[in-house]
Amino acid sequence: MTASLRPAASRVGRRPRFRPHLWVFLAPAVLIYTVFMVYPLLDSMRLSMFAPRDGVRVFVGLENFVHLLTDDLLSDRFWNAVWNNLIFFGVHFVVQNPIGLLLAALLSAPVLRGRATYRTLLFIPTTLSVVIVGFIWQLILSPAWGLVETPLLGQSSTALLTLSLMSVWQYIGIPMILFYAVLIGIPDELLEASRVDGANGWQIFWRVKFPLILPTIGIVSVITYVANMNAFDLIYTVKGALAGPDFATDIMGTLFYRTFFGFQLQRGSSTMGATVATMMFLLILAGVLFYFYGWQRRIERYQL
Repeated sequence: MTASLRPAASRVGRRPRFRPHLWVFLAPAVLIYTVFMVYPLLDSMRLSMFAPRDGVRVFVGLENFVHLLTDDLLSDRFWNAVWNNLIFFGVHFVVQNPIGLLLAALLSAPVLRGRATYRTLLFIPTTLSVVIVGFIWQLILSPAWGLVETPLLGQSSTALLTLSLMSVWQYIGIPMILFYAVLIGIPDELLEASRVDGANGWQIFWRVKFPLILPTIGIVSVITYVANMNAFDLIYTVKGALAGPDFATDIMGTLFYRTFFGFQLQRGSSTMGATVATMMFLLILAGVLFYFYGWQRRIERYQL
């Protein structure tokens, strides 16, 4: 009997072998990701350490970064873009994600009829082109023939907030669907046990559902941060490369565009553009690391 158990025990303790044929399935995705994501990122970081001298690129180390952070004009533009980007993200984090969670909670309610129709209608703006969304909202907010008399997109104090809310309207379907997928996956036994204990709908959501979706809230927050730090298309469509008025809507994406390609009287510089792109990557990386080493560990402690 003991001898018959030894092979089984050895099979249990043995590590599963990596099957070589899995490389066939992984290779296309890895190749595409490397060509279109990893290589451009590494090449941008390499290019940021060079500068043109007499028509020839020479290695200058971190000189471009020092110039970006200390030059009077460049540093003002850079920190203005960073601050506007953080505001742009903050509006999405404070407005879009909570409303998306609320809509997901309503759609997952058993008493709601026609949830598929509501879910489709709420997700439709996400499928629209940014150009179409920008054009529609420009018509709606136009003081000449729109619904409001105040030029919300033409004032420095309201332009960025207005654009942020336009983006929230378009992309609110993404957090809604992510939260909805988690909420409908909660076992019915947990919810039924809570009802038997006398909990109402509000108590069930905060004491049963909310702790279970905390990891998803963190993931949605990271997705929101990365997407908004890479934002460009809506600002460029509505306000152009100058991100007016008076750079009030200028973010990292539009700053990179002007720095790399140039605009009007400003000459483009591939090396300084790569420097701005590298700074964008470092800011995104800092936010992601903060989530993994700060937020996620707190969530794990809370769930325990």
